[in-house]
Amino acid sequence: MSRSKRQQEFTQAIGLLIAFAYSKGYGLTFGDAFRDPRAFKGAKPYGKYNSNHKKRLAVDFNLFKDGEYLDGDEAKHGHSILHTYWDTIGGNRRIPHDLNHYDFKE
Repeated sequence: MSRSKRQQEFTQAIGLLIAFAYSKGYGLTFGDAFRDPRAFKGAKPYGKYNSNHKKRLAVDFNLFKDGEYLDGDEAKHGHSILHTYWDTIGGNRRIPHDLNHYDFKE
């Protein structure tokens, strides 16, 4: 499958995830949505050179409830709910300390 096709599938899945989050009473803002790989020429590297962010197959979300930013255990719980849903629509399970990261395998 082409990368473009996979990016389109990812974008559709992110739309579903956003709708699911709001249906559960959570609000989201984008965190790290894209890292331009061209920035590596002569610049200090930001993240892995070959990350899924650079492939447009990953996004980080900031999680809110009742307008308040969630962190700690509240964020863990909320992201756990979202990741469980994310798994059902083709998402890639991430490592535990990167709670706000959602991606697809290429």
